Amino acid sequence: MANDVRLTFACGLYDRMLPLYTGEVKPAGIDLQYLAMDNPREVFDRMVRGLEFDAAEMSSSEFISRTSARQCPFVAIPVFPSRVFRHGFIMVNVRSGIRTPKDLEGKRVGVPLYTMTAAIWIRGHLRHDYGVDLGTIRWVQGATNKPGAHGAPTVLPMLRQPRLEANASGKSLSQLLEEGGIDAIAGAEIPESLGRNPEVRRLFPDFRRVEREYYQRTRIFPIMHLVAIKRSTYENNPAIAASLYRAFCESKDRALAKMRYLGALRYMLPWLASDLDEIDQVFGGDPWPYGIEPNRPTLQALADYMVEQSIIAAPLKIEDLFVPVD
Repeated sequence: MANDVRLTFACGLYDRMLPLYTGEVKPAGIDLQYLAMDNPREVFDRMVRGLEFDAAEMSSSEFISRTSARQCPFVAIPVFPSRVFRHGFIMVNVRSGIRTPKDLEGKRVGVPLYTMTAAIWIRGHLRHDYGVDLGTIRWVQGATNKPGAHGAPTVLPMLRQPRLEANASGKSLSQLLEEGGIDAIAGAEIPESLGRNPEVRRLFPDFRRVEREYYQRTRIFPIMHLVAIKRSTYENNPAIAASLYRAFCESKDRALAKMRYLGALRYMLPWLASDLDEIDQVFGGDPWPYGIEPNRPTLQALADYMVEQSIIAAPLKIEDLFVPVD
């Protein structure tokens, strides 16, 4: 409509977002220009460095760290485009003698970006569930499957510097893991060496069982990304937050309903029917809730881990992270 607010929104083209991209769902009062971008790191870097979009998928840890430091040019709504259980993303070289999480102590562990949300979650799991002394680990930072850095992030200084070095080898972390230059990788991607090299294995081979039990015990399904809105855009028209939130919820609900149609499988998952049964059993039918309350245990754990890992100075009230969407 002529009077609608025109907004650009950069995000991956996830199933829960597809109805917004196709126009099947339209946020009231908003002309949404959906910019589909498959590389989250590029979205974050362009949003943080250049404020290029009115709204975007955003790293939860980057948003929280900037909010804590009072250096945040964004506001957020409790919509979570990306969430991933992370036990299955810890890879080890069996020649390093790593059989249990405690065996990571004293080792060299690759990480794409020390302050990235995935790495914060993994370190939180290791410390709280397995008693790993994180201070003994030497972290090697770099891209997983290519040489050099993981994107071009603008990261705030940490409050206490960990034992961290940049990967200056000219090789990817995946290559270093194969060759023994590092002992493990804890990150957001699967290294290419997994599957081609039998010496590279998951620390938790039965990660699906481990992650399911973790969720049933903690009610935590790790959140990776939230939706950030440029603060100036929001302040010019605060009503856009509630409109976007309602549209994101409707889009997700439609995607979940379509996934449940099994006459012709919507995704290349041969046992999708079984997966849906598990969603109903474990998550009560909605594996991807939006809003604060159903996500409070997850959000609180992430904020607490960020304090423990010296990324932010003090605990945050979860309500203070989000603008009203009622």
